[in-house]
Amino acid sequence: MTQTLLSQMTTAAVGGPAATYVEARTEAEIIDAVRSVDAAGGELLIIGGGSNLLISDDGFPGTVVRLASEGFTVNAEDSCGGVSVVVQAGHDWDSMVKHAVLHAWSGLEALSGIPGSTGATPVQNVGAYGSDVSQTIAAVRTWDREKSAVRTFTNSELKFGYRDSVLKQSTVNGSPRFVVLTVEFQLPVGRMSAPIRYAELARSLGVEPGKRAYSTDVRREVLRLRASKGMVLDPEDRDTYSTGSFFTNPVVSSAVAAGLPEGAPQYPSGSEGLVKLSAAWLIEHAGFAKGYGLDPDSASGGRASLSTKHTLAITNRGSATAKDMLAVAREVRDGVRDAFGIELHPEPLLIGLEL
Repeated sequence: MTQTLLSQMTTAAVGGPAATYVEARTEAEIIDAVRSVDAAGGELLIIGGGSNLLISDDGFPGTVVRLASEGFTVNAEDSCGGVSVVVQAGHDWDSMVKHAVLHAWSGLEALSGIPGSTGATPVQNVGAYGSDVSQTIAAVRTWDREKSAVRTFTNSELKFGYRDSVLKQSTVNGSPRFVVLTVEFQLPVGRMSAPIRYAELARSLGVEPGKRAYSTDVRREVLRLRASKGMVLDPEDRDTYSTGSFFTNPVVSSAVAAGLPEGAPQYPSGSEGLVKLSAAWLIEHAGFAKGYGLDPDSASGGRASLSTKHTLAITNRGSATAKDMLAVAREVRDGVRDAFGIELHPEPLLIGLEL
């Protein structure tokens, strides 16, 4: 029997074989596959686009269900109420963003170029360039494995936070209680973007922060900026073989932030007394430059390294294992902790692995 290698389904291109592999193309197939695993008492791993997973070189001992459902339905569209669009969990995220921009549905443009499936976006409240999906998601339809029933969450019930949601909080080792089936977005109709909140993007667009720009221009600039950092998938560019940003930006108390060197970036966290820091700044100022790890004498043997374009990504240089990528991650985490007393936490799910 041919083994299904999980390295072929992840953007980091690492991961051993799945003991059992199921591809589910419809909502009914997703539910049936999950129910079968649960009825047998087996282990379950859900994979969409594979952009936020680092999987053990030993593979996964249970059943991997790949969400391959595609398509979307427009439930309503008018100039006052906007457009309500329900997207299948397995639908490619950037394809959805592109369609929205081309059809003058505003609000997703700053999230262009993010790899993965639409169903994954609410789980960790995917965001970039001052925008995240919590700003446009109306509801998420899921399969509740504990209750064996469909459950729909409204935006407020999802308890969105920075790279967080109730869906993520109830996921253990890649095995979610709530399997996303569809995501409903409520988007304003218009050619202009949502207000530009990110200073770098505003500069590249030639607008003041808080102002709007044409959504087509925003998408173009976001794709350009992401590509310059190796954050748009490109088979010819090893810097794009990663899980994206490996570490989340740490949220710390104002007192801890006050102890950092002058010039350390600090941003509002949305919570009183807490400040969000730049993980990239901490990594660089702890002594880890772009391309760290490329030396053949390094812990990863040069097989994995920080991206040569962006210090937040840990990249597979062509023959890396998950062990190699974790070796780089551990050095960076420990170095930042030693330099600043701040613990970095991984953004991707680690399957069969510990940092």
